[in-house]
Parts: sequence; C-alpha cells; structure tokens
Amino acid sequence: MYKAYIYIAIMALTIFLIRVLPLTLIRKKIKNKTLRSFLFYVPYVTLSVMTFPAIIYATNNIWSGVAALVAGVMLAYKGVSLLGVAVSSCAVVFVIELIIKLM
Repeated sequence: MYKAYIYIAIMALTIFLIRVLPLTLIRKKIKNKTLRSFLFYVPYVTLSVMTFPAIIYATNNIWSGVAALVAGVMLAYKGVSLLGVAVSSCAVVFVIELIIKLM
C-alpha cells in the first residue's frame, strides 16, 4: 500500500525537476544551433512516438490501422486539412474493417 505513495512521490519529484531545472539552470538565451534545433523538434517527436503506435493498434485489425496511417500521411502531405485527414483515415478504417469482416 505504501509503495504506491512512494511511486507517486518519485513521479511527482521527477516531473517537478524536469520542469523547474531548465528554468533555474539556463538563464541566458541558448545560442547553440544544434541544441536549439533539438529542443524545437522534441515536442513533435514525442507526439509522434505516442501517436503512431496508437493509430496502428487501435483498430480490430492491424492492416486497417496501417492503411489509415498511410492514407493520413499521404493526405497530409498533399495539404489536406486536419479534419479532412481525420475523416478520411476513419473512412479507410471503416471500409477495410468491413471488407475483412465480409471475407
């Protein structure tokens, strides 16, 4: 029972340190281009790492998830809006799941 409180305290401390240490240690503007580029892309990479597996494994069949991912990436590359990409990806999953169910 007390282990849960210890785990929560460790997680809270870790999150606190991750948020507070950069503010206290780095007071000047970061001038290193490599570090600035790295910090710029961290949120996108983090979002991608969390989203891509969920896209593939959220469906009943892995192939419908893969097809929706491919369709979504292609449509986004062509400049379709976020709503259009989301609706099209859902439609791809629906059609492929329907085809698989009928087979």
